[in-house]
Amino acid sequence: MKERILTGWTFMRALYLVMGVTLIIQAIVAKQYMLVALGGYFAAMSVFGIGCAGGGCAVPPSSKKQTPYTEDVTFEEVK
Repeated sequence: MKERILTGWTFMRALYLVMGVTLIIQAIVAKQYMLVALGGYFAAMSVFGIGCAGGGCAVPPSSKKQTPYTEDVTFEEVK
């Protein structure tokens, strides 16, 4: 768990942390305590590297080289 928290930090993960902490602070100042949970969710995603903050939303590149499917096409003239 310690390794997961301390390694793998990306720009998006740091951005999620900043957004989460900012939302928590603003929610406390405005006394909107339901938003503290939302800010906590964003902060937890970044700290623990889960969800999209951990890079889980990206589609991995294909491991094999794909060539476009081409086939010779013959046309027949219809009169």
